[in-house]
Amino acid sequence: MDNQAILDLGRVVIETEAAAITSLLSRIDDSFVEACNAMLLCKGRVVVAGVGKSGHIASKIAATLASTGTPAFFMHPADAGHGDIGMIKQEDLVLAVSNSGETREVIEILPALKRLGVKLIAMTGNAATTLARHADIHIDVSVEKEACALGLAPTSSTTAALVMGDALAVALLEARGFTREDFARSHPAGQLGRKLLLHIRDIMHSGSDIPRVKLSATVSETILEITRKRMGMSAVIDADGKVAGIYTDGDLRRTLDTGLDIRTTPISAVMTRGGRYIRPQALAAEAAHMMETYKIQGLLVINEDNQLVGVLNFQDLLKAGVV
Repeated sequence: MDNQAILDLGRVVIETEAAAITSLLSRIDDSFVEACNAMLLCKGRVVVAGVGKSGHIASKIAATLASTGTPAFFMHPADAGHGDIGMIKQEDLVLAVSNSGETREVIEILPALKRLGVKLIAMTGNAATTLARHADIHIDVSVEKEACALGLAPTSSTTAALVMGDALAVALLEARGFTREDFARSHPAGQLGRKLLLHIRDIMHSGSDIPRVKLSATVSETILEITRKRMGMSAVIDADGKVAGIYTDGDLRRTLDTGLDIRTTPISAVMTRGGRYIRPQALAAEAAHMMETYKIQGLLVINEDNQLVGVLNFQDLLKAGVV
């Protein structure tokens, strides 16, 4: 097989699966709405089941539901038939994924599910199958053909089921009013969670760790403060304790270039007045954005009364995993 043939086959697979996804648009119908409403009204958990490739898709659907506000978990039908069905309660809902609709392990647990009285949603490629007929709600994910050249390996069918699962999860997310903060709370160990949940007050240096000098200080005294606190900068405050400006390592280099006497020059003559600042209740991700936008290495943290309450630099964001 030459390179062009390989390229052509790759494109055919993508075109075939894209067509399968597009065909799903007409299946976003009353059954889809009914399934979403059933999940919204479910007082327990959504138990997603499937075998083989459909099992992998079912596991992904369960994970997506769980991370977007719908309590869910995956259960393998074979394990369900050997005791794990005891994990399912009457207030739960079962979403069974099977392209054929005749998967033996799934069909075998139908009587047990019926006895429990749980609502059953089937996602299959054939509405006339056993699973579809015994379900309370059927979602059609049939495809015209598999992308596999043999027409055997689950390809288009698994893609269609996965996309339909995403459609359900996102529709439920919106219906529940699930927010970015809610999403972050379900991903506390990830970078996204840190970006959405970590606030400036959580990582800033405060109290005696804040580098600061008075307006009356000299450049030399300010350099000593920067060296002691090792933040690469120092805030400059007025007699009322409010921020008048900031002096950084970069400002120091520029001061030295002018030939000024650092022992006698007042810091007020060379500081950057005002300076960039952020509120303690802001998200740490906002600080990262500001530093990258303005190409600065540190920020003052000031409250609504213009009082200095903290400082932070880019290294603090790195340590916190925000960037």
